[in-house]
Amino acid sequence: MKSHADRPHLLDHCIKETSMPGRPADYRGKVRDIYYLEEDRMAIVATDRISAFDHVFNEPIPFKGQLLNQLAWYGFRNVADLCTHHVIDIPHPNVTIARKCQPLPVEVVVRGYLTGHAWRVYKGGGRRLCGAAMPDGLRQNEAFPEPLLTPTTKAKEGHDEDISEEAILSQSLVSEPLWDQIRQTAMNLFRRGQDVARKKGLILVDTKYEFGLFRGNLVLIDEVHTADSSRYFYADGYEERLARDETQKQLSKEFLREWLIDSGHHATLDQKLPVLPDDVRISIYERYRELYEKLTGETFRPVPTAGFNRELEVLLEKLAKT
Repeated sequence: MKSHADRPHLLDHCIKETSMPGRPADYRGKVRDIYYLEEDRMAIVATDRISAFDHVFNEPIPFKGQLLNQLAWYGFRNVADLCTHHVIDIPHPNVTIARKCQPLPVEVVVRGYLTGHAWRVYKGGGRRLCGAAMPDGLRQNEAFPEPLLTPTTKAKEGHDEDISEEAILSQSLVSEPLWDQIRQTAMNLFRRGQDVARKKGLILVDTKYEFGLFRGNLVLIDEVHTADSSRYFYADGYEERLARDETQKQLSKEFLREWLIDSGHHATLDQKLPVLPDDVRISIYERYRELYEKLTGETFRPVPTAGFNRELEVLLEKLAKT
């Protein structure tokens, strides 16, 4: 990991939120600010905010928005033959112009390996997650016989909650024919993501997909196979580490979750957010950058963030005229 002293300029390049005179964001999510445009379009701004355990931290991660936005675009292009996506254009490294879709009220998590939330349930004796069975005798970070689909509710505030496929249908959150389409599409997307990762020396461990409807048709929205939505292991040495019950080397936001747990902050998140130290923020940046460069095969070339709000204002004015 490069030290803060090696990169003194990084922490000066953070977009925590967007702000323009007379033009507040129409929606502000954990990471993205959204501005609605005419004719079923919207501008999605990837800020440098970061969240973990459904909490947004006060300290942003330098250039995270640019890395996230451009990696998402790379991911969307890789799966365009499998599912229609919402992206129209990427006019700025932090900005996506997308179709304004009706988001579906569930998120789809596909898990290929026993780790993270699934491992915490399994270690506690649970053998079902969101209604999906997890077989006995598995080790932490071991592959499931087949990937599991484990949906969650899509909470506007607070925590997303696990939900079974049966509950989704019984509560009429999604119709059965549409859910069948979502299930098949999610599994196809996950297989494609694993194939792409394998060629880059990585293992796509698990990921989250969000879907919406545009003029009645299913559309992949939000992001795909990024560091915010996915967990990756390094393929090199995976089997050896698994055999020795060692921690897997990974590229994901799990680094932040583990830091919170190891430093004792996880239990107090609902009462008070900890301050993210500068070295942790830079380490997170390095992980995002490494994943971007490994997957895309391109060197990340950041665009300075000074004056971004004015650039965004000009861009939105231009889009309003087209």
